[in-house]
Amino acid sequence: MANPASVVVDQAFDVLIRRNFFKGVTFDAPDGDPGWFGPDSAVWYVHEHTPALVLGLFASAAIETLHPDFAWMGQQHSRGVRWVNGEPSGLDLKGLLTRAGHSYSFFMAVAYGPSHAAERVVRTVRGMHGTVRGERPDGRGYDAADPETLRWAYATVVWGIATAHERYHPHPLRGADLDVYYREFTRVGEALGGTDLPATKSDVRDCLRASIPLMGVTMPTVEFLAGLGGAVSPAPLRPALRLLQWAVLDLQPRWAQRLLRVPRSSTTSIRLRRAAMWSALNGIHYAAGPLPETRAARARVGLLTTTRLLPRPTA
Repeated sequence: MANPASVVVDQAFDVLIRRNFFKGVTFDAPDGDPGWFGPDSAVWYVHEHTPALVLGLFASAAIETLHPDFAWMGQQHSRGVRWVNGEPSGLDLKGLLTRAGHSYSFFMAVAYGPSHAAERVVRTVRGMHGTVRGERPDGRGYDAADPETLRWAYATVVWGIATAHERYHPHPLRGADLDVYYREFTRVGEALGGTDLPATKSDVRDCLRASIPLMGVTMPTVEFLAGLGGAVSPAPLRPALRLLQWAVLDLQPRWAQRLLRVPRSSTTSIRLRRAAMWSALNGIHYAAGPLPETRAARARVGLLTTTRLLPRPTA
């Protein structure tokens, strides 16, 4: 008999994500195709924890708003911005969830999909990047397909996913094992057009630190954080969204927290909030069980068990 909690979570996932963002992507064929990574990869292990993966994507979206090019790029091209009389007017929660849904489905497809599915979604995203170009309000141009832009965007994404994994996965990869994830994930960044990508945790940290002189808070930053904190959401959702906002800001490097003027909390307060977030994320994760997409991927490669993969010992 199916776990009732798993059924409820899976039905909610189907309504919010699967019906809208996995169209045309199948995970169960061809038999034996491991896709880009396969069941022994760190990518499969990290991406299997859906709540931590989603939190990591929100964290990467937050740090991206500190780069003025990305901030205005997102405001002028993202579905997450509400426009009134031709002017941006805060975040559109439905649009923000749409952006998150597209991002999540992409990272699941490249991780667990067969090779042809990973190649297909990468071609789609590269095509979208080719249309994202324009000017900031100060007249400076931006182009999502620019090599330096792609490199920085890659660094923020792999940093966000890996950092959320370290903090909230019940058995996280660390040290050399986590660097395996960073190295494996460069395949995605390179397929999207990135070059000279940082391939370890320390390399990614250095890449982000080197960008500090370019960083700043702009209106898109303020609007993104307000929306993430529940300012435009129904009242019953606001406590959960405020905890999500706190967790996203707590994941940021200290220099980003200083730019965002995140107040310093006591050690006890931080531990309590992290424990609450850990319980929430892992409660959802274990209540849901393996998603149909990951089960299909396992069956495709002949891995019949649904037991979660465990970290491999460091060589």
